[in-house]
Amino acid sequence: MESMIRDIKLAPSGHDKINWVKNFMPVMVAVDKEFSVSKPFAGKKMVITLHLEAKTAYMAEIFHHAGAEVAITGSNPLSTQDDVAAALVEDGLHVFAWHDCTPEEYDTFINKALDIKPDFVIDDGGDLVHMLHTKRRELLSGIVGGSEETTTGVHRLRALANEGKLEFPMIAANDAYCKYLFDNRYGTGQSTWDGIMRTTNVVIAGKNVVIAGYGWCGKGGAMRARGLGANVIVTEVDPIKAIEAVFDGFRVMPMDEAAKIGDIFLTLTGDKDVIRKQHFEVMKNGAILANSGHFDVEINIPELESLSVSRRPVRKNIEEFKLKDGRKIYLLAEGRLVNLAAGDGHPAEIMDLSFGVQFFSALHLLHHGKEMAKGVHLMPEEINTKIAEIKLKASGIAIDALTPEQKAYLNMA
Repeated sequence: MESMIRDIKLAPSGHDKINWVKNFMPVMVAVDKEFSVSKPFAGKKMVITLHLEAKTAYMAEIFHHAGAEVAITGSNPLSTQDDVAAALVEDGLHVFAWHDCTPEEYDTFINKALDIKPDFVIDDGGDLVHMLHTKRRELLSGIVGGSEETTTGVHRLRALANEGKLEFPMIAANDAYCKYLFDNRYGTGQSTWDGIMRTTNVVIAGKNVVIAGYGWCGKGGAMRARGLGANVIVTEVDPIKAIEAVFDGFRVMPMDEAAKIGDIFLTLTGDKDVIRKQHFEVMKNGAILANSGHFDVEINIPELESLSVSRRPVRKNIEEFKLKDGRKIYLLAEGRLVNLAAGDGHPAEIMDLSFGVQFFSALHLLHHGKEMAKGVHLMPEEINTKIAEIKLKASGIAIDALTPEQKAYLNMA
């Protein structure tokens, strides 16, 4: 099967990136060391659809070392790094991805990857599973199971399962403690502001930053904005999360009000039209819009364009929309994931935990998938604990252990 990438000559740079992140991913190094010997996935085929950058590449290589035949595609048109894709091809993986692919190319890549007839899948956002349940249904009977990386993807899976249409077990990797407590909060928080700052080169301190959504990603975005000196405003539709944001020390108000005073807007909800026409109409001149939700629908770009007399790039990953009254609004990274489209994504130490969840989820499916019911499953709690223990040990951190008397007391309680 011939891979589809931009340029194999870019591979040396990709290898350098992969080798760099290995220095900061002790969980995955330990996994690689153990399972490259035992090769539990020998004879199995796996399709991975994730943001194709160095951390993802290392995880894909580990599955390859563990015996799997791996085909990988990108989960977002702007997050694929062409040099990393080339490095994976040199290492013997099937790769179907390049940066800034068209929607048609994106679908073609997933289709081509599925041609290996996978036993297992790893998805990010739900497009891979969607294609399996629509255009590639002939492959469903051969799939043991899979896992999903994102909140958005888990929502799509649960909707499919609630309709009785999910045809194999899927582990919600996103809902594992070792994923969302760290990846969604600390990973999104840091990488989002890295993407915004390296793209705009503006100061964050003193600005009114509007965080749309106070889930785990929103918490991370708000926390890091405050650390940078911003005046943080949170918008929410969930009253419990709104109270949490208030108790965390943030101002909470509707987007209709926040739109009038915000300098930088960041959407992290997983829903559509979070910022739309009525909000663009009252925004300040120079307002900056960014999104860290999975899909590019949180900011209604067609409505912004309809209000504009011009749309033009003014800097890499920044588009200027000039409105009819002369105001200018700036959109980052086409409204796509700003931390990946305009940055390098989550830090390696964070993805070390997330991809540990993915590997052990796949291992659990390998051993138990055929017994599991169709639907969405949580990763067993003991796997979370194992991943955390590996991480602590690699970091040289020791913790206390319960005495037999303490264990007995808790068991009585």
